[in-house]
Amino acid sequence: MNKQCGFGLYDPANEHDACGVGFVANVKGEATRRVVEMGIEALKAVWHRGAVDADGKTGDGAGIHVEIDQEFFHEHVRRTGHEPEGRIALGMVFLPRTDFGAQEHARTLMENEILRLGYTIYGWRQVPVDVTVLGEKAALTRPEIEQIMIGNPDQHDEQKVERDLYIIRRRVEKRALESQLIDFYICSLSIRSVIYKGMFLAEDLTNFYPDLQDERFRSSFAIYHQRYSTNTFPQWKLAQPFRMLAHNGEINTVKGNTNWMNSHEIRMASEAYGEYAEDLKPVIPNGASDSSALDAVFELFVRAGRSAPLAKTIMVPEAANMGTDMAEDRRAMYEYANSIMEPWDGPAAIAATDGRWVIGGMDRNGLRPMRYAVTDDGYVVAGSETGMVDLPVADVVTRGRLGPGEMLAIDLREQRIYPNEEIKTKLAAEHPYGEWVENVRAIDDDLSNLSETAEFARDELRRRMVAAGLTLEDLELLLQPMVEQAKEAVGSMGDDSPLAVLSEQYRPMSHFFRQNFSQVTNPPIDSLREYRVMTLKTRFGNLGNVLDQDSAQVEILTLDSPVVTNAMFARMNEIMGKGAVHVDCTFGRQEGERALRDAIERIKREAEDAVRQGYSHIILSDEEISQTRVALPMILATGGVHSHLVKLGLRTYCSINVRTAECLDPHYFAVLIGVGATTVNPYLALEAVADRHARGLFGEMGLDEAVGRYKEAVDQGLLKVMSKMGISVISSYRGGYNFEALGLSRSLVAEFFPGMPSRISGIGLSGIQKKAIAQHGKAFRDGAITLPVGGFYRYRRNGEKHAYEGKLIHMLQHAVREGSYQTYKQYSAGLHAQDPINLRDLLDFKPAAKPLPIDEVESITEIRKRFVTPAMSLGALSPEAHETLNIAMNRIGAKSDSGEGGEDPANFVPREDGSNAASAIKQVASGRFGVTAEYLNACREIEIKVAQGAKPGEGGQLPGFKVTEMIARLRHSTPGVTLISPPPHHDIYSIEDLAQLIYDLKQINPDARVTVKLVASSGVGTIAAGVAKAMADVILISGNNGGTGASPFTSVKFAGIPWEMGLAEANQVLTLNNLRHRVLLRTDGGVKTGRDVVMAALLGAEEYGVGTASLVAMGCIMVRQCHSNTCPV
Repeated sequence: MNKQCGFGLYDPANEHDACGVGFVANVKGEATRRVVEMGIEALKAVWHRGAVDADGKTGDGAGIHVEIDQEFFHEHVRRTGHEPEGRIALGMVFLPRTDFGAQEHARTLMENEILRLGYTIYGWRQVPVDVTVLGEKAALTRPEIEQIMIGNPDQHDEQKVERDLYIIRRRVEKRALESQLIDFYICSLSIRSVIYKGMFLAEDLTNFYPDLQDERFRSSFAIYHQRYSTNTFPQWKLAQPFRMLAHNGEINTVKGNTNWMNSHEIRMASEAYGEYAEDLKPVIPNGASDSSALDAVFELFVRAGRSAPLAKTIMVPEAANMGTDMAEDRRAMYEYANSIMEPWDGPAAIAATDGRWVIGGMDRNGLRPMRYAVTDDGYVVAGSETGMVDLPVADVVTRGRLGPGEMLAIDLREQRIYPNEEIKTKLAAEHPYGEWVENVRAIDDDLSNLSETAEFARDELRRRMVAAGLTLEDLELLLQPMVEQAKEAVGSMGDDSPLAVLSEQYRPMSHFFRQNFSQVTNPPIDSLREYRVMTLKTRFGNLGNVLDQDSAQVEILTLDSPVVTNAMFARMNEIMGKGAVHVDCTFGRQEGERALRDAIERIKREAEDAVRQGYSHIILSDEEISQTRVALPMILATGGVHSHLVKLGLRTYCSINVRTAECLDPHYFAVLIGVGATTVNPYLALEAVADRHARGLFGEMGLDEAVGRYKEAVDQGLLKVMSKMGISVISSYRGGYNFEALGLSRSLVAEFFPGMPSRISGIGLSGIQKKAIAQHGKAFRDGAITLPVGGFYRYRRNGEKHAYEGKLIHMLQHAVREGSYQTYKQYSAGLHAQDPINLRDLLDFKPAAKPLPIDEVESITEIRKRFVTPAMSLGALSPEAHETLNIAMNRIGAKSDSGEGGEDPANFVPREDGSNAASAIKQVASGRFGVTAEYLNACREIEIKVAQGAKPGEGGQLPGFKVTEMIARLRHSTPGVTLISPPPHHDIYSIEDLAQLIYDLKQINPDARVTVKLVASSGVGTIAAGVAKAMADVILISGNNGGTGASPFTSVKFAGIPWEMGLAEANQVLTLNNLRHRVLLRTDGGVKTGRDVVMAALLGAEEYGVGTASLVAMGCIMVRQCHSNTCPV
């Protein structure tokens, strides 16, 4: 069946879902009616984990996976005039409903492939359905639903039949794709089980499919699923269960997993598939959802001979680095699993079956619920909730819930339950994993205790730094704190510098990439508190065949981190020896307009030739720059080689090791690894560390310690960038393209970073070449070379432009003090006269042919009600500033937001002079600081902060020196203790959890609107649709350039996108989903003038947040040192 087409800023690839999932099984392996009834009861019980469309009847999808009742279907075979011989197989098929020619073509495809492999066909059965239970949207997209009944004349064993039917289905799917057959989908094709599913409410499953009401319909297991989608474009095929599993969660690494699977395929061979191996490729169909992709690879492993528990262990392993008490054979099993395949990482509660085994499993973080109960008569009920099936208390012998990475397995053949420890012990003993992983060579010890040295003289170092685009500001504001504190540098007050594509200054290519992050449908991970489940462990070399099970598949090298110092690189080069090839990543300055393109093609060609000649390690280096040789942007070189090798299916044969001058901050490392780099050696940044050490700028710290602290800062930064996406394992982050390109041409992105969105397009190779040559010229001109001052992070004269220039700040403050509209107009005109900084600066108004009479425009009083001062906590602001904003906004009928720091209850009562110092909006953030019932009832609106524009995917932070006794009292904390909110709300791990919190808050204060604060990103529209379905009243789309009291520079500068894009997408998707009327849209982030407000209104916003500008109006002079508590005002 075809996917919904994109429209405007909506992209169907950004759809998300969350669900209720579980299973019922009879441990004795007996097919009973009770199992089916319990499965249906459980499915109906998780209705709250689904959602309903605006038509009130179309669900997001529900279904059940049960055993084929042979007696039931034998009767239907006899109705065709045949007498069935032994067990029959059954296919559940969705056919095009209105195209009878396509229907017949689909049937013919299936019949031909079934007969080709030696099976017989008893006939097709029209599945009885009751279409009256469907909503309007579901009815319009309803397929024709039929079952094909298949005979097994040679009486092959079930495992062979299942494998043959898998091959048949994949061959049919490929032929259907070639024939452009749409609305054709095979739900299941098996001799063991059948899947009934569709776009109806869970409660209507048995009404729609009367088969399930038949008392003769029995099963030994039932896997059920109820879907909650952030979108409401019905797609029957996306309902679950899928062929082998049902999944509640979101695979955050699906892009990387899919890319790596494409590379694994070329060497994928198995005796199980023999001559049909090519028919299985691509294993993951184009456009597959994350859950269906997970299912596709899971099925591949099972049909190749692995059990369902082992397939889960390989694909969704527990964190073997969590502790030291894990048995060695079990740890070896996970080391083997992590060596052959990248973990499918993200929130996951899985219920799956291979016919023999029925399992429930969790992701490594345990971010979805899976509870279970076992009865004394041998029934197991597992799923998202307790009490899904009404079990007499006296009958229950065991209750429990699965923890992170755990699994519950039922072997229907052995008639035995395997709890987590027992099934892991059993799996670990099946193969000599301990012997196999001896082939894995961990080279960390080889690379430890090395002495760092400096290679370049100071003049040469300075010249190379200028060529690489590094500035004095990079060294002082980023590098220095990273060495001193061994963590990322922190800044404040947001980003008012131009987008990279709009800047007149040279900007490194990493500035064109915006970090993706999780919000609502899946949580970010707390990299500080949950570091035990995260790992930077990097494998490199020639990876093996994922379908083979032997020691030859793990003859690889590993490192605990992809960040390699100069001394480590030199030693690593020796270890790689003749297996490594060096590729020069420079081009001739005088080689013409195609110099960059020709160099990239050469690099790709050299990398390909090296792999085909048997080299296992490719080293990309830009160190050969000279007067005549210009360095390529290493992100471009890395992305080009990685995507080229993936396309050829050669990527798993080698590692890509990058030695670059450009890389300094954690964001640059993240981009390089995200586009395919295996390891990164920032040789010039480390030379800069050595230079600053030689000048005594690190005090008595030794050079090796300084380099080690820089490396630690980068490692921590990488963990934080990964954690924003909810990704725990760097091997799954690598090559996942977890960014949005902002300002790069679509054709360039499609070629070098396939699958990464680039919605506004931008400069291409020719523009990049011109910028690189111009920057190179500055470094290699005659005379003394001086590092440019920079000005990207803080305003510097002759540096990067900023929207808030000193004269404009003073002009606004003068206008406020004097009440001068004329001065304000000069301030506004000064802003608009600047060169473009934001996307909206490229837009202009199109006057109406006939102006609207002024008396038909909202009054000033009503317009004021649409304004908000966004969330700024007491602590980030002084008590005086916080109260001033509250009083002012209340006076004009607008609203102020408390931020996440709580509020003094004394302000909840108006003062004697009539002023009201209470915030009209009370924020509920992840730290829950100051949140009490009294607090929530002292407002007109409650805001759930899911993410913040200046640091999406992270929690707020307040340094200990700012936590006074008053602030500690309001936050229920201790004075002087640094307060860091967790990145996720620990009661919001999915969209249905958000719906629950919204419901709870409305119970606490029924009179308050509930707002959900999101940050603009690619796909925020589908998130907004889910939030609207969760019954929020207001959705706030914050832009990336909003202010903050404290945030890592790499978050302030490189996470999130402008609100113009996010707001427009949210408005479009809500409208497409017929949900726009349910919610108000608000936006904030760098709103400074009436022009910005009108732009936001035209793009869909009804309310507008003015934060930084309100602080500037009060006297802020944008020194950008709020985080250090040294504000001079």
